[in-house]
Amino acid sequence: MSEPNPTQVLKQLQELQQEHGDLKTQLNIIRISEPIFSPTAETQTASPSKRNSDVSTLDNPTPASLEADLSHYKELFSKLRFSYVEQVTKEKFLRAIVGDPPLVVGHNENVELEAQLAEVKAELRARKEEVRSMTEEMEKTGRDLANRYKNVQLQLTKLSTLPESIENLEATIEELRAKQVTDTDASSSQRLPLPATLKLLSEREAELAALDRQLAAVQNVLPRKTREAEAVERELGVLERRKAEAIAQAQELQRKKEEGESDGLEKMGRWYKSAEETLKKLVGV
Repeated sequence: MSEPNPTQVLKQLQELQQEHGDLKTQLNIIRISEPIFSPTAETQTASPSKRNSDVSTLDNPTPASLEADLSHYKELFSKLRFSYVEQVTKEKFLRAIVGDPPLVVGHNENVELEAQLAEVKAELRARKEEVRSMTEEMEKTGRDLANRYKNVQLQLTKLSTLPESIENLEATIEELRAKQVTDTDASSSQRLPLPATLKLLSEREAELAALDRQLAAVQNVLPRKTREAEAVERELGVLERRKAEAIAQAQELQRKKEEGESDGLEKMGRWYKSAEETLKKLVGV
């Protein structure tokens, strides 16, 4: 099986992305094609800031715009419900009054109707709770889908740059292989097989261990050598002072000799020298 070409894979991904982009308007969870009602001039003048444009957010919906639409339509439906209940109540009341015979409701019937109303209200509250839980679940699912969609878009962006990176890496690998083949100045130890390399590594580690032992021995001897060096330096200082004193005395004697002064040392030296020569002749050395 041949390896897939990165360029072809990128092209297929782009085609799939384009197809999904064409179907983007069909994949919307909620598509509001038209406003629920056409606002009259009275509504526009009464609350112009409640809804500036019902069509502006249809083509490009956002979470904020959808939240605003939901709040707007909830308010409208609450007003519509109140108006409907009011009109139905008025109609029933008028029919009960003008009917022939008039509809008269007793206390017992009111009690029964109130019991039925309580049951209906309880069922309505249960339905509302069910709808609320379904709405929360749908909101959670929508957030998860949005996060997954963002991750997919990010991965597609990364995948679009992979072919170029792969080509660059392949070119770099080829250059390194060519350099490895043509490099004749490299050391032979750098081109050894694995067993020879491991053997050479063990030898180098043994040499390093020996050097570490020698270094430890030198470090142990170092304090004693340091003390000996300090003693030698002190003796050297004493000898330097004696040398300086001898040089000063010799310079002083040279100066006296040049000035014609003599304290008998030169004559004594000549006498000792002549006596030494005489003794050597007598002894026969």
